[in-house]
Parts: sequence; C-alpha cells; structure tokens
Amino acid sequence: MADRPVIMVGFVPVAVASLAQFQPDRSVIIIDEPDVIRKRDVRAQVADAQVVREVIGWEYQLAGAADEFANAFPDLDPAAIAALQEYATPFAARLAERYGLPGAGFGAAQIMRDKELLRKVTAAAGIPNPRSVSVADEADLRKFMDQHEGPVVLKPANRQGSVGTRILSGADEVDAAWIECTDHDEGIFVPDRPRDVRMLAEQYVAGAEYSVEMLVDRGTPLFANVTEKTLFPGDRPVEMGHVVPADISQELQDLLFEQTRQVLKAVGFGSGVVHCEWIVSASTAFLVECAGRFAGDGIIDLIDRAYSMDLVKHFWTVMKGEPVPGPLPSSAQRAAAVRFLHTRPGLVETVDGMDQARQVPGVVSCTVVVKAGDRVRRLRSSKERIGAATAVAETVREARSRTEEALARINIVTVPTI
Repeated sequence: MADRPVIMVGFVPVAVASLAQFQPDRSVIIIDEPDVIRKRDVRAQVADAQVVREVIGWEYQLAGAADEFANAFPDLDPAAIAALQEYATPFAARLAERYGLPGAGFGAAQIMRDKELLRKVTAAAGIPNPRSVSVADEADLRKFMDQHEGPVVLKPANRQGSVGTRILSGADEVDAAWIECTDHDEGIFVPDRPRDVRMLAEQYVAGAEYSVEMLVDRGTPLFANVTEKTLFPGDRPVEMGHVVPADISQELQDLLFEQTRQVLKAVGFGSGVVHCEWIVSASTAFLVECAGRFAGDGIIDLIDRAYSMDLVKHFWTVMKGEPVPGPLPSSAQRAAAVRFLHTRPGLVETVDGMDQARQVPGVVSCTVVVKAGDRVRRLRSSKERIGAATAVAETVREARSRTEEALARINIVTVPTI
C-alpha cells in the first residue's frame, strides 16, 4: 500500500502537513485547477514538502473531468482519493468510482454540492427544510418576499461558505442585495473562466446554529460530533466562532445525529466525512446545508483537541478501505473553541497586543493576518475576517471565554478610507 499514492483534490496547505505525519515520502498527488495552481503558486508552496509526489493541473470542475482524468492516467493505481475543497467533491467522488475506491458516490456528491437539489431530495425524505425557491432575478425575489412573512435569505445554490449570502428584511433591499449577492469574487481560489450563477430565496429561520461532523464508512457512522456556532451581528451570516463539543442536551445531540444520518441516507452517501449544518428553532432542527468534505474554520483541529484523536488519519484510513483501529471516541474529554476577529473597515495603522493575547491561559494559537498598511474590508463573507484565537479548557464556557479574552487584548487601529 505504501507505494500507491493518495490523491487530494483541491490544495489545502494544512492538509499536506497532516498527511506528512503518516504518509511516506512522495506518496501524495495534488490535483487542482490550472488557474488556481498558478494564482496560488501551489508548486512553490509544496516544493519542500517531502510527502508530495506531484501536482497535476486539471480543470476538474468541468463536466466529465473525472472520467477524462481516469482515461488519461489508467495506471495511476491510487490508494485513496478525497476532496479537500467544496468544489472538488463531485470530481473526487466520480474519480474514486473509476478507480474502484471508497468514496461518497458521484450521485450523492452532486446532490450535496447543489443546495437546491439537496433541499428537494431531503425534503422528500421528510427532513425539515426552510421554504426555498430558485430565483432568476429581482422580480422573482420580490415575489417570494411578498408570499412569505419575515426576513428572507438570498444565497447562491452552487457556491461555498457564506459567499453571496445575505439576510433581507424588506423589499427596499432587493436591488442592492441582488447586485451584491450575484457578484462572487473568490479570487485566487477559483478558476478564471466564467461560472454559472444560480440563486435561491429562502425562509429565514431564527434559532441556535450547529453543525454535525461525521465520519462514515459505507453508510455507517464511525464518529460524530456536534459543533456550536455563533455569527457576527448583521445581515451577513458569517461565523464568529465555534465550540466543540456543543453545550446541548443529550436529546438534542441525538436528534442532530439522527437527522444527519437521515440526510446521508436520503442522498445515498457512501464513505467519507461530512459537515452538516442545522438551525434549531422551537425544537425542530432545520437543514441548512450538508457538505461532503471536512469542515473549515479550524473545526477539525477543535475536534482533535477535544476528543484527543486524529480525525484526518482515520478519514484517510476509511478512504483506503482499511479498518479503523478500535472504536473511535463517543464523547469529548475537554472543550475547544475558536473565535474570529474583525474590526472597523479602513487602512490599518497599528496592530498591538499579540504577545499579551497569546499569554492567556489555554490559548493554543492566536493569529492576525493584517499589518500596518493593509486594508480591512467590510465583513461580507468569511474571507474578510482578519484573525482568530483558539483555546482549550475543561468546560465549553471557559474555552469560549479564553478566546474572547485573547482577542480583547488585541488592538487594531484603522483609518476610514473613501
């Protein structure tokens, strides 16, 4: 098995570092879009990574790309294939099928990649979903708002994260929101060619937000966790923080686990890891979306710290079709939290307090990605956040408090710009 490569689709630097902990040298192949490889300078980033065997440029988001790849590389004989980016999930699933390896299943991956399809399929299986409709223009959006009381969420059906998502409270916001939400500038992380824009209007559901991270082997869950989510205030649902495990009742945990299993059954998910998001309102858990990939925002690091495990290693074991050694933990030994930072938009003058922030007990990492001379942009999606603090503690409350204390010690001065 050691001489067979594993394939990661979509370049994620931390994933390369994780694979280096248990994969032999020159055993990892990275596939990414040629434009992305160029814009992110991927080959230079992995030049010193002993674990990387090759970087292959492939337009994997185009129809038929996985079948074309399998025919172009018939003797590759990989040991495992996995998507490390949201847009890579259908390609990775189909490529796994072509090479006879475990995977989500191409049909399941396609449904989970498309928020409109996921709503239709899971609603038919009896899973609670917010009311949702495809909208082609501002007139469609106004019609939906006229038919439904309360706020409405405008979001893309085929993008990742919080890109292009906004909560609308009145019809007077429609024109500006439509222009903003249909402009999906994801910069260096996507190919340069035009991509289809499809929008959804959905009922806004107010409630507590959670996600379920689940490792699945041929439809059978091996591990599950509930993460508690908080959002920045405002009309953009951008994550402000996460805590693992969620401080909830056993009854609610069981409900979220069971409904996640029902989602996977509804779409026919095979093997892999999923990140399934829920809003709980009046004792009902409404599906937000479900991704067939690792959670972002450092949630996997939180899980590893809270449960004293290596979820990434277990994941790749499953994707190789090998048995996971022993039962995985069913409960966390401690709590872990991450809190994200943002500040007033403008030109950064000074950044102070980093040393003091890192001295907060239990803080394991604290970063700020801006410096004097950089520009802080208005918070519209997760990519505008400018820092984060991660902490561990014996309780959820204490872990969350430590991240808040760390960020409170950081002082960033910005000057408004025109």
